[in-house]
Amino acid sequence: MGLSKYKLGELIELTDERNTTGKYLLDDVKGISTEKRFIDTKANMDGVSLDSYKVVNYREFAYVPDTSRRGDKIALAFNNDIQSLLISSIYTTFKCNRLDILIPEYLYIFFNRPEFDRYSRFNSWGSARETFSWEDFCDIDITLPSIGQQRKYVDVYLSLQNNLATYQSKVDDLKLVCDGYIEKLRRDYLMNNPFKMVRIGDYITKRIEINDDGNIQLEQGINIQKQFITPQRANSNLYGRRIVRKGDIAYCTQLNNENVAVAYRDGEDCVVSSVYDIIYVNDVSSLLPKYLMLWLVRPEFGRYVYTRSTGSAYEFLSFDDLADYKIPLPDLKVQQAIVNIYDCANKRKAIAAQLKEQLNNLCPILIKGSLQN
Repeated sequence: MGLSKYKLGELIELTDERNTTGKYLLDDVKGISTEKRFIDTKANMDGVSLDSYKVVNYREFAYVPDTSRRGDKIALAFNNDIQSLLISSIYTTFKCNRLDILIPEYLYIFFNRPEFDRYSRFNSWGSARETFSWEDFCDIDITLPSIGQQRKYVDVYLSLQNNLATYQSKVDDLKLVCDGYIEKLRRDYLMNNPFKMVRIGDYITKRIEINDDGNIQLEQGINIQKQFITPQRANSNLYGRRIVRKGDIAYCTQLNNENVAVAYRDGEDCVVSSVYDIIYVNDVSSLLPKYLMLWLVRPEFGRYVYTRSTGSAYEFLSFDDLADYKIPLPDLKVQQAIVNIYDCANKRKAIAAQLKEQLNNLCPILIKGSLQN
């Protein structure tokens, strides 16, 4: 099998199509993640004109030249959807211009390797802000097998990607069922059984346990995706940290917006910093902890706590304000039925995340295999 070596700049070219006609609207605006995909934009779009936004068409790429604040990865994405989308004009857009030599999907697999991230970060330059310029981007060396060989490995990748998408859709369906059931409960109880709306403070207790003996050596933080995570700033001295027991719910008392960092502890006991408060359900014969958690992850809860928080430079949520939050309380069978759906969705979500990680780990293997066979 013959292999050919190129500079990437020989195979790609810049694109610069703008939304000057207003064809694309706010729903078409996307951001770019370091996971190599387009995501919903986090930018405040109020009053922003979309005329200068760049259009990314089917089988085109975009990347963020600024690499300063993204850790060891570069933000890049490939539009594999027939529907075009919009991105900020500060991003760089490009496409393959030698389709007789390079399949765009093969190039996307090439970009998904850790080697590409390391190369781009090493070749980023600047002082206050490091950037990976288009010139350096084009200077990347790439070795290509034949189009037929590329297609064989692209087909493997796309098959696995489609399987992952199908699995993810099932997760989304379960989440939709769960959210719909919760919303129906809220409406039914507000309209027909308002006396059943209970104050959660009547069923929870604040846990005040400190890791004085240092026996617990697992430190955790909580993100706005409602998950326990390894904290970005690990501390070797865990004495005096607050203890979170299995079945507890912990939340960050310091708020930046309506997206509250709150999570249910389903694993082993851990410790968290003093910015978190911990609660547990003291009457599980009336209220299931996971059922309560279903209400605390809703946007309505975020809006509630944000309006009840107090402070100047930072806003804080007190336990008393949290305790005043009200939820509908059906019998345990109904609670358990909803929790079962929630647990199933979370298990599938975890499996989907593992499949996604395996797919990413497969990219270097696919590229290596295509060059050896």
